[in-house]
Amino acid sequence: MAASLSGKTSFLHLCSYCFFVFLSMQVEAIVPGLSSNRTRSLLQTLSTGNAIDDCRKSAVDWNSDRMHMAGCGIGFGSGAFGGANGNYYTVTDPSDDPLNPQPGTLRYAVIQEEPVWIVFQSDMTITLRNELVVNSHKTLDGRGASVHIAHGACITIFRASRVIIHGLNIHHCVTTEGGWVATKPGHLSHRGRADGDGIRVFESHHVWIDHNSFWECHDGLVDVLHGSNFITISNNHFHDHDKVMLLGHADESELDHDMKITVVYNRFGPRCVQRMPRCRFGYFHVADNDYHAWEMYAIGGSAHPTIISQGNRFLASDNRDAKEITKRVGHAGDWISIDDVFLNGAFFVESGRGDLISRYTPEQQFEVKSGSQVTAMTAEVGVLKCQSSLATC
Repeated sequence: MAASLSGKTSFLHLCSYCFFVFLSMQVEAIVPGLSSNRTRSLLQTLSTGNAIDDCRKSAVDWNSDRMHMAGCGIGFGSGAFGGANGNYYTVTDPSDDPLNPQPGTLRYAVIQEEPVWIVFQSDMTITLRNELVVNSHKTLDGRGASVHIAHGACITIFRASRVIIHGLNIHHCVTTEGGWVATKPGHLSHRGRADGDGIRVFESHHVWIDHNSFWECHDGLVDVLHGSNFITISNNHFHDHDKVMLLGHADESELDHDMKITVVYNRFGPRCVQRMPRCRFGYFHVADNDYHAWEMYAIGGSAHPTIISQGNRFLASDNRDAKEITKRVGHAGDWISIDDVFLNGAFFVESGRGDLISRYTPEQQFEVKSGSQVTAMTAEVGVLKCQSSLATC
């Protein structure tokens, strides 16, 4: 069956927006000043405190109005609208041809040059023969199917922008030796060796990685490198892995000096060892995450990063040598803890001048809750179990 392409933003998308504008007006009448220019601000007062999920659940019907999710981003990657306002494309074929991608396959969709919102017809495991190079203005939306990217190469976002990766199981990614790969329709690029990362973001900006499940890849689960910027990593479940997340290529990398990344509402563990994340240079807001029994350390850094740990829940293991959350290498930088919760002997070592000036624009800003509320806010981390028969997902 060929890939299906449908029209642009649905009528239901417009209905959803109008409904919540109306609801916002009613709440404003009851509680003056509550409404803002973003639907998310209203929803934060109504539900779990997870601003992304509260916004996402406001869709009238998730399956008919998938693009509603594009407006729910927060933090530095909130401008990553993906394939919103483009065409829908349905993946029907799990096979992979890196040189000549066929209609119906995932690779055929991600190399297109126009905005595309990619969905999946049914449960499938896609074993990529070489790295999947995702172009700008793409959304990979696995809701409603059990989609696994596994046992082969995995995902690279290379010199791209406005990309959303949502609802995928990414695991057992392996190293590949590279070679020729289709990167645009009718165009091949020669790719070097891939290390076996789950998702690698390279020289890209405005990327949102949300509600995925990651485990057991050859190298990292998520790496953001070489001048990539304006990234949000949210609502993911990371487990059963050593080096989880690397933000910044190397201490000598001038490109990463201005990196800005939000890591929010994720669960790390069980059986994660280190790098949750490991930061270089840049400004990193690590907020409202749930940490379960790291085996070496949770948050690491070098090359003078600014790391704001805010509202996280840190549960240390029983290993008395793995109670410290932080690990510094070389120049320490500014490491600040605000409203974190420390359990079973966990502790965070602060350093630096304590610069708490927000780097967010008004559109990126969100309310961070106390670490005591993290369990509720992260109750639905990882791949969502969405049913087409239910309006809410």
